[in-house]
Amino acid sequence: MEYEFLKSLVIVFGVSALVVFLLYRLKIPSLVGFLIAGVIIGPFGIGIVRNTHSIEALAEIGVILLLFTIGIEFSMAKLVRIKKAVIGGGSVQVFLTIVLSAAAAYLATGNVNKSIFFGFLIALSSTAIVLKMLTEKGEIDSPHGHIMVGILIFQDLCVVPLMLLTPVLSGDGINIMDIVIKFGKAILIIAVVLLSARWIVPSLLHQVVHTRSRELFIITIILLCLGIALLTSRFGLSLALGAFLAGIIISESEYAHQAISDILPFKDSFMGLFFVSIGMLMNIEFVLNNAPKIASIVLFIFGLKIITGTASALLVGTSPRSSLLAGLGLAQIGEFSFVLAIAGKTSGIITDDFYQIFLSSSVVTMILTPFTLQFAPSVSDWITSRRIFKSLSRLQKTSEGEGFPRRKHDHVIIVGFGLNGRNLAKVLREAEISYVVLEMNSDTVRDMKKKGEPIYYGDGTSKEILHKLGIEKARLLVIAISDPSSSRRIISIARHENPDIYIIVRTRYVAEVDDLKKLGADEVIPEEFETSIEIFARVLHQYSFPRNIIIDMVEKIRSNSYTTLRNIDVPKRHLFEEYEWLPEIELAGFIIPEGSYLSGKTIKDLQVRKKTGVTIIAVRRNQKVYTVTDPDFRLKDRDFVLFIGDRKNLHDALKYFKGEP
Repeated sequence: MEYEFLKSLVIVFGVSALVVFLLYRLKIPSLVGFLIAGVIIGPFGIGIVRNTHSIEALAEIGVILLLFTIGIEFSMAKLVRIKKAVIGGGSVQVFLTIVLSAAAAYLATGNVNKSIFFGFLIALSSTAIVLKMLTEKGEIDSPHGHIMVGILIFQDLCVVPLMLLTPVLSGDGINIMDIVIKFGKAILIIAVVLLSARWIVPSLLHQVVHTRSRELFIITIILLCLGIALLTSRFGLSLALGAFLAGIIISESEYAHQAISDILPFKDSFMGLFFVSIGMLMNIEFVLNNAPKIASIVLFIFGLKIITGTASALLVGTSPRSSLLAGLGLAQIGEFSFVLAIAGKTSGIITDDFYQIFLSSSVVTMILTPFTLQFAPSVSDWITSRRIFKSLSRLQKTSEGEGFPRRKHDHVIIVGFGLNGRNLAKVLREAEISYVVLEMNSDTVRDMKKKGEPIYYGDGTSKEILHKLGIEKARLLVIAISDPSSSRRIISIARHENPDIYIIVRTRYVAEVDDLKKLGADEVIPEEFETSIEIFARVLHQYSFPRNIIIDMVEKIRSNSYTTLRNIDVPKRHLFEEYEWLPEIELAGFIIPEGSYLSGKTIKDLQVRKKTGVTIIAVRRNQKVYTVTDPDFRLKDRDFVLFIGDRKNLHDALKYFKGEP
């Protein structure tokens, strides 16, 4: 048994690596490669792996670890900020999807219970696929990323009621008390988990870290992740939601970053198994025999979920473009729908044929999702340029009640009011430089407006919005958002509308620098390379590299769009061997006592360098520091004199200042 399991694992990883490598050459996402590998080696493919249960168990761990790392990066504060997306967007999306899909299914089947259950299956989206794609694209913190994460969290919360209502639809009746008890347990466990984030877990981790055992720390983190996921599952919630809550708990401690770095290798390994296990579910022969029916169902699912996802995002105040991106991203079927479908088949709500058709259609939607997200920005740009969406933008702007500023000139436009945008605004305000801010979060706009910020609600990808902010008269445009596709569009529009404007863009990855420069950005600041520059500058400084050499290297890298660092010509350390005497040079200080003979004398009078070999470099008087270059500088009582020299000369100087021979 152990041999068979190990053989299956080797085959899964081997075939996956080969398929992902070949598809990488064709620039196809690795996620698709894992799904295709599963189709090939699964029981319905060439059948190399027939016992999929052990693989599915490891795959479940992959989903848990993915949601755990997302939770760590989220934190309670960020979760509170997207509460409108979770409660408002999620409830609207789930309700609309169930109602519309049930209505369509009723027209086809004439059975109310089966139609409603079909709505249940369609309503859920794939948390694992969507969050993995958003993370890889660096769009978790984008406006459409927030609304998608919020809706996915709500869908995971809906797992409990949907599972409880499944037996009702089969005609087994309903026990109100049983439902109340299960709901009560679910709410209680969520409350306990979140409360422990503030009191129990930080103290526990502090004690673990105090042991200085890395092994114990990793074991504790994995225990918290899997343990809380298992606990929530026992109370009727999904494992994924439990893992997400576990991540939220860890995020409230100061050990969150270390936890992520330790968990990432496990997560990436197990996540590949998850997508392979999904691919194994697809029966290629069945799909080919029922291709027209499956294709029509896939088109129906995509069309309906794009509409409901877009509508739910619009209703909570998201811009039309971001709403459409969210709708396109949530168009697939979720992994928990498979569990729900099995429960429905067991209860007799759906037949084996319906189950196979639904299963095949669901896997197809998952395979198509990476391509959908890849083309989503272009599709959303084209659709939102239509007249109906322009009308929606105007209507939404009116409902927000945000009037745009009077005509400005020579000002700075800041797109995005996250940490970078806020820091920049603070500096501009102190420097009395005119600026305006454009932000997509209506709550942030409302709060900052009350504090006097010149902030306005709107989508920077709209030419009309940029003109209302005075793009044609602005001196600088600073794009500080976590949405690469939106950044590209904003740069193109701004450069076209004002060829002389200076554009500075913040991006997460250095791979985007060249593309953004070609579109018209003057400066692109990638976070990952700025961190690298800061690290190497400090390391070289510790090895006594001259400061001007380090500064020249940094400036050269930045001026060449960060390409220099890929093949950088670093001066060799032996060129600075003459600086090896630096450790022998020391600093020392002396406070002139009351009535000292030094008081009232100038630097020239004392002839310190001639008599002791040290050099006075500065004098602090009260709270003011004087850099000494003038030999006529006169010393006073209580002055703190700072001087430099080797150890012997410093000893002589201290004796000289004290008046000793």
